[in-house]
Amino acid sequence: MPATTIDLRETPPPERHSKIHDSFEALSSGETLRIINDHEPKPLFYEMQAEVEAFDAANYQCEQDGPQKFVADLPKQ
Repeated sequence: MPATTIDLRETPPPERHSKIHDSFEALSSGETLRIINDHEPKPLFYEMQAEVEAFDAANYQCEQDGPQKFVADLPKQ
């Protein structure tokens, strides 16, 4: 169960990554941030993998739940 869920579909694209990073940073170790997005967040995955040491890339999951709804879980080590 995710600790925090944020729906980014109404958030302007330039504000999304900072909102995600701030929310992820606020998590405790072992918690998961769930994001709902209008596209697959592959660039975010690569960014998190390269820049955020606490990101548990091995347990990242993303599923498409409609034509413009992608649900991704970003676990924190």
